[in-house]
Amino acid sequence: MDSLRKKVITKNIPIRPNSQKNTLPALPEKPMRPQDKLTSPSTYRGKNVSKNLFVKKNHKRNKVEFSLFKLIKKLLLLTFSLSLIVLLFVGIFFVYKINILNKEINTNGNSAQEIPILKTLADISSLTSDERIPLKGENSERINILLLGIAGKGKPGGDLTDTIMIASIDTKNKKIALLSLPRDLYASVPDASYSAKINSLYKYGLNNRQDVAPLKKTIESITNLSLNYYLIVNFAGFEKFIDDIGGINVEVQRDIYDPAYPGPNYSYETFELKKGFHKLDGATALKYARERHNDPEGDFGRAKRQQQVIQAAKNKVFSTKTFLNPFTISKLLDTLGENIKTDITLDEINSFIKLTKNLDTQNINNAVVDAWKEDSLLKVSHIFYENTRAFILVPRIGNYAEIQDLAKNIFDLKIIEKRKEEIKNENPSIAIIDNTGDYSTYVKVEKLLKKNLKFENIEKLHLTTDFSSATTNIFDLSSGKKPFSLDELIKKTPATLNNDISSLAIELKEDILKYDILIILSEDLNNIYHYDEDSIEDLQKSEANQEVGRTN
Repeated sequence: MDSLRKKVITKNIPIRPNSQKNTLPALPEKPMRPQDKLTSPSTYRGKNVSKNLFVKKNHKRNKVEFSLFKLIKKLLLLTFSLSLIVLLFVGIFFVYKINILNKEINTNGNSAQEIPILKTLADISSLTSDERIPLKGENSERINILLLGIAGKGKPGGDLTDTIMIASIDTKNKKIALLSLPRDLYASVPDASYSAKINSLYKYGLNNRQDVAPLKKTIESITNLSLNYYLIVNFAGFEKFIDDIGGINVEVQRDIYDPAYPGPNYSYETFELKKGFHKLDGATALKYARERHNDPEGDFGRAKRQQQVIQAAKNKVFSTKTFLNPFTISKLLDTLGENIKTDITLDEINSFIKLTKNLDTQNINNAVVDAWKEDSLLKVSHIFYENTRAFILVPRIGNYAEIQDLAKNIFDLKIIEKRKEEIKNENPSIAIIDNTGDYSTYVKVEKLLKKNLKFENIEKLHLTTDFSSATTNIFDLSSGKKPFSLDELIKKTPATLNNDISSLAIELKEDILKYDILIILSEDLNNIYHYDEDSIEDLQKSEANQEVGRTN
């Protein structure tokens, strides 16, 4: 080939002397193709020789750059396509999950409906927006959610609500509060002529096709709160939920050792946990929340630990690590669908999520209605059921006024303490006339005023009067100088304010002028104060004996 090339060149181009060497450009290593571009023309003796000699400049480098550009473009398109596909499948997956969740937890009385895919995807994307639908209770600046814990199907006492709590949200001041009510609180059954422990009312509702309505109505009566929503979770769901979020961190306040913790198949097992900081899995967290035999405060101490566990779970759920993990969220959706009943809709869940962004979730107010201390709102009493003595809890003052006061002011408990200080400073002198016809009622009222409400100057007047009333009356003899004391007595005796002093006999007026307040007790208090008080030890012994194999 080289010899042939030399011949071609020799034939077409004359040979010049050595002093006039040719400066022809080098031939390309490969033959030129029609599509290859020409370089600047070359000349020989002033003539254009580009028609015969073709040179392609930097062809190899251009080809590499062009190929690299196409490769990058393809990779970008592939990445974008894969991302789009993944996003689509994730969206469809969550639509599926949410539809299943909607079917399983929707308990409004109607059949759950399929949620359109585009609407669900829009709901998911709207989480980044500030727009949301209004929630029930927002108009009054307070949302109340009834939280109930049950053992669940296949468990002894599976439909008894042994955890009863109200979660409240102050939408104006962005605060959260938890109020626990004991399961043994004795109350009237709605639309019935008898009373029962409140933990049995959910089962009563199920048996009468009323679901949660009887319990909800009773709790509203006890607390004077409007319950906007409810949420019921079984213990298996609680345990799995804690495991799904990777456990919770709690500080155990004291050593716990209970050799008689109820185990499976009506057995016993030992539950032990040392004082200090612990990371609890689902099973241990459930035991920690249910344990009460080894707690000096019994069921009331358990209520406090339940609130502690809820706060720890809340902190874990709203952590970035959990909240942005799609696999964790998927597991939580499965757990919720299998183990939760609620009347909160999916749109409202979306609104709750957005609402929590602005709430103070680190400083939650907690309160437990108990019978543990001298100034507790409840007391231990008993009833007889088929010749069996059953212990119950009833309001210490014979009505729900103190519980309602606590529920109303739970976001600022200092209001209650401040009122007590004002009453102490007023230090009113109180005269009582007993027209109940039952001396034991007077004894209970006097104990309430002195021991529980801390009124010190009380005197019983052994006087008769023609004044007659079906209800207990209070007369303000201080001309409005003891407002806090008067209000406390009206609510918690309870009594009706009577400003008509002229209805009293003239001789009686003279005897009462030295007092600030006069109370004339009537027969209406006999029904209110008919429960005798037992000791907290009696209640604990009774629970230990009668709940072998129950839900603890």
